[in-house]
Amino acid sequence: MALILPEPTLQANLRGSTDDAPLALVDRHPRAVVVAASRSARAEGVLPGQALAGALAIAPALRLLDHDPDQGVALLDEVACWAGHFTPSVSIDPPDCVLLEVAPSLRLFGGMAALVDRVRHGLDELGLEHRCSWAPTPLAARWLTRADSGRPVIDIRRLGPALGALPLAALADGSGVDDGVLALLHAIGCRRLADVAALPRDALARRQGAAVGDALDRAFGRRPDPRPIHASPTHYHARLPLPAPSDRRDTLLFLLRRLLAGLGGWLTARHAGVDRLRIVLEHEGRQPETALDVLPGTPCRDQQRLLLLIREHLERLPIGAEVAALRLEAADPVPLATPPGDFFDDHQAVRENAELLLARLRARLGPAAVRRLRVQADHRPEHAGDQGEPCALPELPAGARPLWLLAQPERLDPTRLELLDGPERVESGWWDEREVCRDYYLARDRRGSLLWVYRELQAPRGWYLHGYFG
Repeated sequence: MALILPEPTLQANLRGSTDDAPLALVDRHPRAVVVAASRSARAEGVLPGQALAGALAIAPALRLLDHDPDQGVALLDEVACWAGHFTPSVSIDPPDCVLLEVAPSLRLFGGMAALVDRVRHGLDELGLEHRCSWAPTPLAARWLTRADSGRPVIDIRRLGPALGALPLAALADGSGVDDGVLALLHAIGCRRLADVAALPRDALARRQGAAVGDALDRAFGRRPDPRPIHASPTHYHARLPLPAPSDRRDTLLFLLRRLLAGLGGWLTARHAGVDRLRIVLEHEGRQPETALDVLPGTPCRDQQRLLLLIREHLERLPIGAEVAALRLEAADPVPLATPPGDFFDDHQAVRENAELLLARLRARLGPAAVRRLRVQADHRPEHAGDQGEPCALPELPAGARPLWLLAQPERLDPTRLELLDGPERVESGWWDEREVCRDYYLARDRRGSLLWVYRELQAPRGWYLHGYFG
């Protein structure tokens, strides 16, 4: 499967745009020339190769950005990382193509049609314009995708007619055939690839056409065409420049959703999640960057959960200057273990929801405002728990223990109680001069409330109420 991203450097800037304002990439050396233009700019008459002065005369409101080819390279790398969750065999085919070997994945995703739908939907979430097609060989997939009107092919026996119908210009795409050879072929009457394939191979080679024969053999599957597999990085990094700086939180969230889509694909390919990710806001000029650390509470790759936490953080974050670019960074992915329990056990989902709630509260109120009951290794009830930092959910000790303890036990009349369970003796604390010696009971009063009571075995003795169950 070939994914072609037309003008990736332009798209790297356009996907950060929330409007359709005309935009052009400009190369200023040795003279200012338009390198690429958005659809709205081309509609106004701005074309690649045009002098900047002429473009501004046609479209005075044209938004200008410096052309940086590295942005296109980074975008292809981001798409290759994302595509790894469809197949481990992903290759970058410069300048604008990513190749996926999907034959082993078809059964997993329910066939080619279902897989293509998922790929196209994912590229839409990344905010990218794309073309997609497939064929039995990498070069044929690229040519058919570039032609756009070429019909996809699965059976290699039907590859010949599909490629033969392509125009001669297809040979110039990723095959190493130079313009001089193409001009020669055109001069002798070749208009389609079928015309070139019918030429005598020896005569073609004598006219510097060896590259043509090699390209045709690779495209038709008569010669191997191995491609280097893209090496997915161990640390994820993605950047999205904004064509027009903005400090609107809804705009930033919309664009962060696109970065999270790429992160989700990278994590899915690794069967992992992240327990920490960093959002960096790059400001205009020399303003220092604003970093935002997001802690999901438990390893997670759910984009909606992560976006929800980012929203909570952004609402509290003071943005002092307009944002010119967004960066998303994630390191040390954590393998996600198979949830315990049977197929219908939702304990893991309940736990994850509790962790998400905790993370949202910390993001909204601040870490210092959120505490959690923490169990201490002490048999004395008044010393068996305290308020600690949010961490893993505690496992409460077995046995009847109320969560509602009185600050000071209250003396009561045992004749008004019905003892249901007990006694449980607690005799501890001699080492810190706060020794207790008690027998605890589960009791019910006349109103039906469940109480935790104890009988004091030391002077002044007596019965006391220590907590409520309900």
